[in-house]
Amino acid sequence: MAGKLMHALQYSKYGGGADGLKHVEVPVPTPHKDEILLKLEATSINPVDWKIQKGGLRPLFPRKFPHIPVGHLAVQLAKLGNTHVTATCGARNIEFVKSLGADEVLDYRTPEGAALKSPSGRKYDAVIHCATGIPWSTFEPNLSENGKVIDITPGPNAFLTFAVKKVTCSKKQLIPLFLSPKAENLDYLLKLVQERKLKVVIDSQHPLSKAEDAWARSISGRATGKIIVEP
Repeated sequence: MAGKLMHALQYSKYGGGADGLKHVEVPVPTPHKDEILLKLEATSINPVDWKIQKGGLRPLFPRKFPHIPVGHLAVQLAKLGNTHVTATCGARNIEFVKSLGADEVLDYRTPEGAALKSPSGRKYDAVIHCATGIPWSTFEPNLSENGKVIDITPGPNAFLTFAVKKVTCSKKQLIPLFLSPKAENLDYLLKLVQERKLKVVIDSQHPLSKAEDAWARSISGRATGKIIVEP
């Protein structure tokens, strides 16, 4: 494989958003011992990608450039676990989220939705936090005695709150989450999709040559489902 090139999308400094991305040709990686080389058929753009570019996760990622860069699934997986699910979204997506199985849906643009108060008055045992800009002071009064907030796109404030809650031995905690994919977990999700128990919703599809559009779409916060980039 030595000498062959492939197309890639890179950024060489923090910031810049979609305009900071560059299309380049880079060498095809050569697998080392106990490694394999995979051909990528498609990928998705997720909020954590542009948050790394923005610099919000600098404490966790070394300053090494260049970098090559769940919501609707979380609702379905929670229902498969036989739980009562309260979801938040904009008004235009309320019926869509209900169709995924949510028992209650909050419009985050209303005062009640912004406060994350359950319409049924329930306290939350667990919150999967997929958005940004929501302070701990909003979560805490809505949690049960041992409630946990799982932040899947954590920033510096999330790690500060995590540390404070650990030091003070609080039963209510915020847990920053970073995942390492495991084969058995991916196999389980694939099985759910094949059995039509898990529906993957596609927001939009973009060719790699226009990956900046996918990046900007994710930053806009208006995507409903996964944003796909294809070679």
